[in-house]
Parts: sequence; structure tokens; C-alpha cells
Amino acid sequence: MRKPREEMIAETRAKLIAAGRRAFGTVGYADASMDDFTASAGLTRGALYHHFGDKKGLLQAVMREIDAEMTVRLNRISAAAPNRWQGFVDECVAYIEMALEPEIQRIMFRDGPAVLGDVSQWPTSRGCIAALSRSIDQLKAEGTMAEIDTEAAARLINGASSHAALWIANSDDPEDTSKRAVRGFRTVLDGLRAKA
Repeated sequence: MRKPREEMIAETRAKLIAAGRRAFGTVGYADASMDDFTASAGLTRGALYHHFGDKKGLLQAVMREIDAEMTVRLNRISAAAPNRWQGFVDECVAYIEMALEPEIQRIMFRDGPAVLGDVSQWPTSRGCIAALSRSIDQLKAEGTMAEIDTEAAARLINGASSHAALWIANSDDPEDTSKRAVRGFRTVLDGLRAKA
């Protein structure tokens, strides 16, 4: 029996994303050949163009998939914390530390900005700002965070964490840079705590 068309489309997209992710994660965007990843997926260039438009479109799809996985991991980290403030801090720090992971480092924090430009303009940034805003509103409501404009705080925290991750990803010594970035970021967040 033949598979339904929607299922075949979803499988084709998934194969191309998986092949693109492997290629982008190992050799990087610039050296990844469309012929290599379409061949490894058992598909044609036509399938790639049909589903993603071009190599850049495939990179965006790969980045959306990785971003969704990062979000799940970050939500688990914040949920495991003993309180909302610690969950917020742990989630922000974990995001920065993800820049040490080779696939995330290369795709999200090296090739992503090189190909797609300013991180703050990516489609996923709106979701990050919204999630941070919800967390900040909750922390302010319970009296844990100082009174601060929610959107300003969300954008500042998002910008600081994104740039810390970029700093780590492009550093000659990512481990040392990560430690320095996390120490500095914790100090910045601590300054946002409500004073007793």
C-alpha cells in the first residue's frame, strides 16, 4: 500500500533536514555540497529546491530543528530547579554553555550568523523574547526580580546571552571563554534580583 502524500512529503523533508544537519554540523555550511546531502538522503536537488528553496533555506530548517531541541532541554533545566529564580538563571546559563557543543557551536553560532546575519533579527528571536518576558513577569509578580521594564529586560538578557554564546563559539579557547562569560552573566542577572 502506498503512503499518503503528506507522509511522503514529511519523510522527504525529514531526510533532507537530517542530511543537511549532518553536513552542516561536520564540514560547515560553506563546504557542505547540495549534491552530497541530497545523495546521502537518496534524493535529488529538485527535492531540496522544492522543499527549502536553496541551501540557505535548508540551513534555516536545520536551525529551527536545533532551536526546538535546545528549547526542550532548557525547559527541562528550569523545571528541575528548586525555585523560579534559580530555574531562570540555570536556563540562561545553560543556553550560553550550549555554545561549547560542537554541532550547536558550528551551526547556530558560527554559520547561522555568517549566513543569516544578526541573531536578533532571526525569526526564533521573537519566541525567545516572548518566553523571557513571561518568565520576567512571573519573577516580578512574586517579588524575586526588581521592578524593570519587561521588554527591555527580556531584550537585554537575550542580547547578552546570544552575544556570550557567539563569543564562546568564535573564541580561540571556548572553555575558558565560557567560564568567563558565565561568571559575568551570573553577576549581571544577580543585579536584577529584588533587594530584600
